[in-house]
Amino acid sequence: MTTILKSRKKWMKPAAIALLGATLALTLSGCSASTSNPIEASSPGLFNHYLIYPFSLLLKWIANGLGGDYGLSIILMTLLIRFAIVPLMMNQTKKQVTMRVKMAVIQPELDALKVKYKDASPEAKRQQQADTMQLYQKHQINPLNVGCLPMLLQWPITMAFYYAIRRTPEIAAHNFLWFSLGKQDMVMPFIAAAVYFVQFRVSQKMSAQLQPNASANNQLAYIGLLSPVMMGITAFAMPAALPLYWSVGGIFIIVQTIVLNKMYAKPVKTHSSELAEKM
Repeated sequence: MTTILKSRKKWMKPAAIALLGATLALTLSGCSASTSNPIEASSPGLFNHYLIYPFSLLLKWIANGLGGDYGLSIILMTLLIRFAIVPLMMNQTKKQVTMRVKMAVIQPELDALKVKYKDASPEAKRQQQADTMQLYQKHQINPLNVGCLPMLLQWPITMAFYYAIRRTPEIAAHNFLWFSLGKQDMVMPFIAAAVYFVQFRVSQKMSAQLQPNASANNQLAYIGLLSPVMMGITAFAMPAALPLYWSVGGIFIIVQTIVLNKMYAKPVKTHSSELAEKM
């Protein structure tokens, strides 16, 4: 299992760097004008013109159709965006589940390599890595095929919608439920933090069902606690419209994670059984 975790870290580094670079680029392009300025058709920047401004127009159009209810407009727009991303997430989830099951199938051979190369010398490590890659090729496992494309594609969309909410002045002038959309609220940050915590726990549970690892789960538990705390702290400094958006999006992701894992768990398990028989 240690070999798997180490190799996973190596696979994740390029993807994480690429994702971080794309996120920073999009953030900077979206912030070419001050993010506190109202978004207009004349706002400079491609990100402003082609993503943020159209989202702002849609928010206002839907709100007008709902009698000026911008809270419902934010909820409906969030759901529409998330539903549009579902096909990408379906493909990614299918690949992730398949990859986890394949890795579980070759676990005995990975353990054998670990025992074989107990020597911690650089030569032994290099040979172990070479044998591990041959093992992946033998079982047609391509770790890079899991793909970060869905994440890379949804980042500009979700960020654009985030800025559209912040920079549409009509939203700040309206109320929804018990709070003002344009002012800070003392309850919504706790709701957003709770949703993010549940989202992490659901994702962690689904992963543990396919490939239990107490050590990895303990490490991820720290992240699972840190993320909601950071979300709550951030939400306290934001207008209540934003934690509303985060909460609705988080609830959707929780349901999506459960549904997609149930959709692909059975076929993948059958496929793993076939692989085990071939071995």
